[in-house]
Amino acid sequence: MPKTDSSSETCYRITYREPEKGKIVSLKAKTVTDSSLGLSFISISDFIFDTSPLLVNPAEEELRKRFSDVRALHLSIYTIISIEELGSGGKGLNFKMDKSNLVVFSSEHKPDNQ
Repeated sequence: MPKTDSSSETCYRITYREPEKGKIVSLKAKTVTDSSLGLSFISISDFIFDTSPLLVNPAEEELRKRFSDVRALHLSIYTIISIEELGSGGKGLNFKMDKSNLVVFSSEHKPDNQ
């Protein structure tokens, strides 16, 4: 298998529901792998925070403080809403033969027969 340096080009945007507060959190990371905690967990590490000397984003600063000492975040697959693979600079990757289709069911929707 040829060696490629895709790790510097690819990053991930992970959106999940925080278990304690139920708040939706979105963060970027360079590495998403299987967790050592078991089958229903994933491990997220090498966090990326967008920084600009001219613009201060309070939500981004809060995430930076929260994850400053975190080596890896282990999330249950049941709290994850989406994982997006992004290209360099956070731009989406384009696949010529991509025929995937994602359907998201709202957790608030109840079947008509109930």
